[in-house]
Amino acid sequence: MTSSEKEIHGKKLTVLSLAALGVVFGDIGTSPLYAMRECFHGEYGIAASAANVLGVLSLIFWSLLLIVSVKYLGFILRADNEGEGGVLALTALIKPRNLKSRTPQWALVGLGLFAACLMYGDGMITPAISVLSAVEGVKNITPLLEPYIIPVTIAILAGLFLLQKRGTARVGRLFGPVMLLWFFVLAALGIAQIVKSPQVLAAVFPWHGISFLLANRVHGFIVLGAVFLVVTGAEAIYADMGHFGKRPIQRVWFVIVFPALVLNYFGQGALLLAKPEEAYHPFYALVPDWAMIPMVLLATFATIIASQAVITGSFSLTRQAIQLGYLPRLRITHTSSSHIGQIYVGPVNWTLMLCTIGLVLGFQSSSKLAAAYGVAVSATMLITTTLFFVVASKRWGWNRLTAGLLTALFFMIDLPFFGANMSKIFHGAWFALAIGGFFFLIMLTWEQGREILGSRMRSLTPSLGEFKKMLKKSPPQRINGQAVFLTRGHDIVPAALMHNLKHNKILHSEVVFLNIRTEEIPRVPNFEKIEAEKLGAGLYRIIAHFGFMEEPKIDKIFALARSKGLTLDMKEASFFLGREKLSIGEHPEMWRWRSHLFLFLARNAMDAAGFFDIPSDQVIEVGVQLEL
Repeated sequence: MTSSEKEIHGKKLTVLSLAALGVVFGDIGTSPLYAMRECFHGEYGIAASAANVLGVLSLIFWSLLLIVSVKYLGFILRADNEGEGGVLALTALIKPRNLKSRTPQWALVGLGLFAACLMYGDGMITPAISVLSAVEGVKNITPLLEPYIIPVTIAILAGLFLLQKRGTARVGRLFGPVMLLWFFVLAALGIAQIVKSPQVLAAVFPWHGISFLLANRVHGFIVLGAVFLVVTGAEAIYADMGHFGKRPIQRVWFVIVFPALVLNYFGQGALLLAKPEEAYHPFYALVPDWAMIPMVLLATFATIIASQAVITGSFSLTRQAIQLGYLPRLRITHTSSSHIGQIYVGPVNWTLMLCTIGLVLGFQSSSKLAAAYGVAVSATMLITTTLFFVVASKRWGWNRLTAGLLTALFFMIDLPFFGANMSKIFHGAWFALAIGGFFFLIMLTWEQGREILGSRMRSLTPSLGEFKKMLKKSPPQRINGQAVFLTRGHDIVPAALMHNLKHNKILHSEVVFLNIRTEEIPRVPNFEKIEAEKLGAGLYRIIAHFGFMEEPKIDKIFALARSKGLTLDMKEASFFLGREKLSIGEHPEMWRWRSHLFLFLARNAMDAAGFFDIPSDQVIEVGVQLEL
């Protein structure tokens, strides 16, 4: 590699690292606003004695080191699905090929799907607690501003969600520099206080944390739920890996984020050693009076950035779930021509907005919200560890003992945190689990309902082989033109064709059966996307393969099919789509209430023409009546 190539590589790495700083680390980077406070002043806060301060700091330091540095950046980031990360991409690695299979792997797929659903709850709580904790800093400027905390927080959140439809590409350029300034300020504030009480550095020794847990027993165990708040952004690091790659994320964490977080937490601890009475908000107590206003503004911007990353993650998760067949088709709008990850999903955006504002109104303070925070993330971490073991032992071929010992180590870390967070279940933590359960139910209902409809459709229509025999036995009248029929399977004749043939008694001279499949990988190379086959008698079959991070568009399919030797004319083709009229039979295969839920989802799903970008003036819809 030449020196110029190295220089370009270095510049690209720096640009990616700065972008990763703005997107990936917003959640974990704003935890200093409330994590230490919850340990000593929250609902389960413990007295800010010297031993307790050192013990909590030790637990914080080793949590960041073991969970983020070792577990996620050292091992979990290796479990990528063709470069993509996140629990849904991880789940796709172990999903059985046979959809009717009920092997133990399906239980793991269900766990992974539930973990993905829990991220919606996280996407609601993170903006609420982050922005609210930042705005609460105005109390440190003057108590007269306290009545305006809730209205200002709601106004900021509403503005953030309203901005989504317009896109954040322009303001997104500021995310990296603002977060770089944020972490610099975190480190500077921490260092200024550590210099005054250097004895706080003794907390790096793990026996302080162990002694804290032994001395405080049940109370110390419950405080782990507050300690866990320092690592709540770790799953986001894994989920965003596909946007930036492993190297920029690892580089930014070890060079900037980890040192800045440790210095700030230790600075807050040093402050509490000298002034235990400041436990009600140790973060803002670090800030000099002259810097309070700019600090509140900077903290607010940082939490907005953290919230934006979580919202974008919810949109991305939804797109993956749609492509994998777990959610009905929804309109996905690209808000940037240069950034493929910048998308907008209206129903998800408005749901997040209403729930997030509702959380602020319901809990009224970030301290009370903290009681609801952590359960979803800790449960997701447990599931990620479980899936990692399967991937390591089955796909990578690791020795089961080696994989088991590493997984056991991760479980030893994850389980206590999960147990501590479950103690918050009656103090608001139920909300995240309820949201996760709600989306899990929707995904399972949609997948099962589509499988039932597919089975009914297959029983009503012949196979391709049988259809060719029917044409040979009773040839219909043929008319010039190309007709494209979307099919559920590669060997299935769609009901739309059979109904058209039955009622109109004609068939186009060229009939194309198009089956669009979503594979268990993020992207499929263009040269592997299309399988094209001439079946004879003017019949053609196209199987289009797309990854779960891609959007199948009809013009791209036609262009790739032409490269395979099929002369398809996008402007002249007619597209026949089945319009399914669904009803519930006397003995539905799903419980009746779930059947009604499926009907509601189906009626509100985006039509195939819009989803695949098929020109509306070339679409002919044929009604098909089916019972669940």
